[in-house]
Amino acid sequence: MNATMRRVVIGTAAVSMALSLAACGKAGDSKKSDSGSSSSSGDKSIGLLLPDSVTARYEKFDKPYFDAKVKALCSECKLEYANAAGDAAKQAQQVSSMVTKGVKVIVISSQDSAAIKSSIQAAVAKGVKVVAYDRLAQGPVSAFVSFDNVKIGQLQGEALVSALGSKATTKSKVVMINGDDADPNAGQFKEGAHKALDGKVDIAYEQSGLWKDTIAAQKMKAAITQLGAKNIAGVYAANDGMAGGIATTLKGAGITGIPLTGQDAELAGIQRILAGTQSATIFKNYKAEGETAAQMAVDLLEGKDIKSLATATQTSGSGDKVPSQLLTPVSVTKANIKDTVIKEGLYTAGDICTAEFAKACKAAGLQ
Repeated sequence: MNATMRRVVIGTAAVSMALSLAACGKAGDSKKSDSGSSSSSGDKSIGLLLPDSVTARYEKFDKPYFDAKVKALCSECKLEYANAAGDAAKQAQQVSSMVTKGVKVIVISSQDSAAIKSSIQAAVAKGVKVVAYDRLAQGPVSAFVSFDNVKIGQLQGEALVSALGSKATTKSKVVMINGDDADPNAGQFKEGAHKALDGKVDIAYEQSGLWKDTIAAQKMKAAITQLGAKNIAGVYAANDGMAGGIATTLKGAGITGIPLTGQDAELAGIQRILAGTQSATIFKNYKAEGETAAQMAVDLLEGKDIKSLATATQTSGSGDKVPSQLLTPVSVTKANIKDTVIKEGLYTAGDICTAEFAKACKAAGLQ
């Protein structure tokens, strides 16, 4: 048995013994072990794996909220973190690395939900618990926390129809730029959006933007070439990152005043809504999501039941039925910025209302 395998076996045996003795204690109990040895902190190791650094929310909100809650619940817990930077193979290596380090619970937002399956299977086989975060990874995960993603797509579609107003007819040509198919959420957003849009508008061009602003911009340019600048009534963009690339393309083509959706309530997206170059986004309470994942992770580490945290069930692409908690998304337009992202503390008016947007903020009642 090599040194790496020996460490994994010893670590797994140690956590089994620790759980049987209820060594972690109650959530939030910061009392150190009588022995005072450093091994107990190794038994209380939780890892967070996020999919990319392009989507602003992950580093800015999800990670800080998750970290703070874990520390509040388990002051002796050691936190490990890695970001896949959009690379599924890299994320698989990160899972393996965390297992080798002795991490006992891994919370993962998968870059590719199917590709990560074998890595999760290998981790679970070595006694590691896995929580799927925001995106439902395939394989034997213990719990899942996210938002009602079909509802998100439906809210996006409804916001687009609402912004079109009287122009929402079956002859109105709409461009649809979806997320990355490797992300199961993307399919659910698309499903929900079609529920709201089908039969109300003509979805004349539909492509994946792969969650990248540059790809979305290219697709938008192709749509303009195919349909004609004057013939596009509105654009569905699955998130704010892609909406940014699309907005730049629309401006370059001289297209103004048409609805454009988004998601994630990114600061730039909120500012575009105020400026009139984006019509809506979706606010998801990242604090609630991050803190729920942290509670799940600590409870699993301590061998506790998580039924009260995961009252729903979702079926992953691998057919696994996973205890889940789905939080409620909220549609954001210019009319409710103050009552959503500002009220919930995502941003202050000062964050949003920089000099460039001061006039628009005043008109919207934010200053």
